[in-house]
Amino acid sequence: MLYHILYEWLQPYIGPFNVFRYITVRTAFASLTAMLLMLLLGPWLIRRLKQFQVGQFIRQEIPVHQAKAGTPTMGGLLLLIAIVVPAVLWTNLTNPFLWLVLFSLLAYGAIGFTDDYLKTVKRRSMGLRARTKFALQVLIAVIIAGVLLTFRNGLYSTEILFPFFKRLRPDLVIDFLAGTWYLYPVAVLPFVVFIVLVLAGSSNAVNLTDGLDGLAIGCVAIAAGALTALTYVSGHAVFAGYLNLSKMPQVAELTIFCGAMTGASLGFLWYNAHPAEIFMGDVGSLALGGAIATVAVIIKQEILLFFIGGIFVLEALSVILQVASFKLKRKRIFRMAPLHHHFELIGWTESKIIIRFWIAALVFALFSLSTLKLR
Repeated sequence: MLYHILYEWLQPYIGPFNVFRYITVRTAFASLTAMLLMLLLGPWLIRRLKQFQVGQFIRQEIPVHQAKAGTPTMGGLLLLIAIVVPAVLWTNLTNPFLWLVLFSLLAYGAIGFTDDYLKTVKRRSMGLRARTKFALQVLIAVIIAGVLLTFRNGLYSTEILFPFFKRLRPDLVIDFLAGTWYLYPVAVLPFVVFIVLVLAGSSNAVNLTDGLDGLAIGCVAIAAGALTALTYVSGHAVFAGYLNLSKMPQVAELTIFCGAMTGASLGFLWYNAHPAEIFMGDVGSLALGGAIATVAVIIKQEILLFFIGGIFVLEALSVILQVASFKLKRKRIFRMAPLHHHFELIGWTESKIIIRFWIAALVFALFSLSTLKLR
């Protein structure tokens, strides 16, 4: 909105406003706007949640965390506001990819809000049924895949880019079947399944990581920072050509969205750092995971997302391995899953786990950026 007012409407009369044409400038403003919104509105939201007694439920299996019971949750609502408002203010609102990412953020956030609402307000400890929650996540991913397919001719490619391999770019749409209308669903099925796995997997992985004060949001800030750099180079014709990336000028506006996500995450960390004054809840974790994955899908870095969100992948894998091992062998690999609880039970302090996981997340993010040149 401000982009259109300051640059398109007022710039012809006020020359210095030409600065707002630059992605880097608007990304910086979006990040600062998001952080300020979080810092200014955070205390108000904490008071309101306490007033309405919207407190966190703590599982009995984690007795060391029982002191956190009742801490205000659903802080993800403010996270969504702090991301959406700067994104709308500082981006070109005619960009179709922006609205797709905002849809993903808000749709996955709506699932998380429903889950949190049932847990905290309706006092239904399990919230949404697991099958219902997963079905809704899949539905949103299918919708996003369908929209991307409509962008295929010109704006978007259904090819998959692999780190380290310059020429390995398989197309997930079977072209020789896509030309026949009754075979089209079969032709696009591999692409749709892939998008569902990436989006639902990322959304749930961030949700699983959100178990210690500041752990998930710190890792999200690092991942969002890496995506900010990736969206910028993917949308820049010179950099994209030099790094052998798909040239997609339209995705440049997503740099601003990622910058807003980074700023909002850092602002939320101010209140979520140990000892946390507020938790993001599922409304925040599901939304952020879905948004991160959607950006990665749009800029064709779905495989690289496994490195960008390395901590999220490890947390999700620990749960999968634990469940599989217990069902097949009646043995547990970890003392408790997700992974951060295992380290708690072997004696690491909460602060040590959080800091070390942040360091690992930063290493993963830096490694992911280094792969752009190692092809």
